[in-house]
Amino acid sequence: MSLGSLSALAQPVDKKAECTKDLMFVFDASGSMGTTDLTAKEPHIERVKRALHRILPEIPPSRRMGLIIYGEGAYNQCDSIELKVRPQLNAGPTIVAEVDKVQPMGRTPLTQSVRDAADILDYRRNSSVIVLLTDGEETCGGKPCELAEALKADATDLTIHVIGYRHRDAAGLGAVFGARCLAEQTGGLYLSVETEDELVEALRKTLTCPLITELGPNHGMFRRAEISTPSPEIWLRQYRSR
Repeated sequence: MSLGSLSALAQPVDKKAECTKDLMFVFDASGSMGTTDLTAKEPHIERVKRALHRILPEIPPSRRMGLIIYGEGAYNQCDSIELKVRPQLNAGPTIVAEVDKVQPMGRTPLTQSVRDAADILDYRRNSSVIVLLTDGEETCGGKPCELAEALKADATDLTIHVIGYRHRDAAGLGAVFGARCLAEQTGGLYLSVETEDELVEALRKTLTCPLITELGPNHGMFRRAEISTPSPEIWLRQYRSR
């Protein structure tokens, strides 16, 4: 599936509404993140870290975000799931700092990690978003499609986006991830990516608010986050007139 396309069963996403909801980022630190694809000379994790450094500064500080990392434990452990950042304001720098410390090692308990993220967001009462970034399949017996059904049945308003990061020909694996159903059943985006630039765009689609260009003081062009609820104006970038 090409970058930016909605998964077959997903519903359109209202970006203005989405960007006001609390968000949990579920990050894959399993052993496969330390591997490379075909002729690539650096592991997945390095490209993912660079992508996050590029995109997280675009997120308004007024967006409450948190972070769960899974897979840093020993290879045979399926309980290596750790809440690194609870949903909070201005979380971007803290999340980047935590991801920079990641050393991929273990297995892939992605289903339980998504469940934990939903609980932390209090998904039964609050509108919320989960962004799962993974380069592998569930390896700890979890059933993501069953979880998706259960979360959808109980949630007030929960959207799960899935970013699948994998070279299509790597190890003979297919291009579509089994966790895709998490997005399909909750109206989220499923985005399959292969490069750092594609990953940046996928993160932008799922993590950031719409940006609009305005003419600022002294006729400078600004890009700011468009927030649909009252909040301090967030200026993200300033472009000098040419």
